[in-house]
Amino acid sequence: MERTYRVSQVNAYVRNLLEGDRMLSRLTVEGEVSNCKYHPSGHVYFSLKEQDAQLACVMFASARARGLTFAMRDGMQVQVTGRISLYDRDGRCQLYATAVRPAGLGLLYEELEKRKRALYEEGLFDEAHKKPLPPLPKRIGIVTAEKGAALQDILQILRRRNPYLQPVLSPCLVQGDGAAASICRAIRRIEKAGVDVIIVGRGGGSIEDLWAYNEEIVARTVYDCEIPVVSAVGHEINTTLIDYVADVVAPTPSAAAELVSYKSEDLDARLVDLHAALYRAMATRIEAERTKMETLAARLRYTSPANRLTRDRETVSEAAGRLRWLMRRALTDERTALIHREEQLRKIMPQRLRQARADLGVLAARLEGLSPAKTLSKGYAYVTTEVGPVVSAESLRKGSRIRGYVADGGFDACVVDVWRNEDTKNE
Repeated sequence: MERTYRVSQVNAYVRNLLEGDRMLSRLTVEGEVSNCKYHPSGHVYFSLKEQDAQLACVMFASARARGLTFAMRDGMQVQVTGRISLYDRDGRCQLYATAVRPAGLGLLYEELEKRKRALYEEGLFDEAHKKPLPPLPKRIGIVTAEKGAALQDILQILRRRNPYLQPVLSPCLVQGDGAAASICRAIRRIEKAGVDVIIVGRGGGSIEDLWAYNEEIVARTVYDCEIPVVSAVGHEINTTLIDYVADVVAPTPSAAAELVSYKSEDLDARLVDLHAALYRAMATRIEAERTKMETLAARLRYTSPANRLTRDRETVSEAAGRLRWLMRRALTDERTALIHREEQLRKIMPQRLRQARADLGVLAARLEGLSPAKTLSKGYAYVTTEVGPVVSAESLRKGSRIRGYVADGGFDACVVDVWRNEDTKNE
């Protein structure tokens, strides 16, 4: 019985055959790029085709970093180096690319990429060098062929948008021998003509037709121009070297005319709006200044000597009136307080007199009890000598003269004898 295989087994077998083939493990294939897609992961998927054949290709992000040095697009003729293998999931034979380089016309792309890298490293592509377009240009410089369709497209757009603009043509060759030098001379010539902005452009064409705009001398002339330059070479799909050094890039010459021009009716409407805004601003400013002037005038009137004198008089009059009122009030308050104290005094005096009499009686009784006269009336005598009162027997001597005082009189005497209480006790 014949053996049956799974699909994965067959694909694995074919893949091993392809990868085991020495020629297919590394080869270079030339063809036209088709269905070129840059995946967000960094991988590039494309096909190589010729009239009756097509080969699927993939370049992984790791290989792309080293093996793809230009922007690959559909239609390019390239040479791809890599290995042939089978993608098991789709059962598709494809070329796993490790390097891609231009072939035939691709040599022009390779040269263009080389020039781009050199100018980029010099800093000619830096955004810091880009000049802004003037908002309201009057004279528009045009560098293109005198009889080309690009000139007519630009003039038509400018006339339609604003008939007041002044286009200034600096004619030049746009392709063929001597075109690059002619473009450079035309740019330098128009730069001295007093224009506000310059459009450098032509209609679309192949890379050979547009090659003059990829020349380094043209790129440097555009970069060195002191007037803003708009690059408008070819159609939207065309990219030339001057696109990277120009101040602004337009997809077509017509689009460049749109960029540098402005509609006259838009300007009229803008002027009307500005006039209205200016009128409102002036009215607001005048009203603010009038209010300020009235405030200053009122302040001046307030601070004038006459007004100050009047205010001072009013202040003095008010203060005098208040003083009189305060004095009347103070007199009234004192009179009321005096009457009140007088009434209190009338009520308190009799009570105070009675209390004083009672206190006086107590003091008189105490005084009477302490009176020497009362003591003398009880048979005591007050005895003195020439020296003073006799308070001790020791102050007396036998024969001393003494004087005594009794309740109703006194006496003089001579001391016959002196004794002390101790002497009496000893007897």
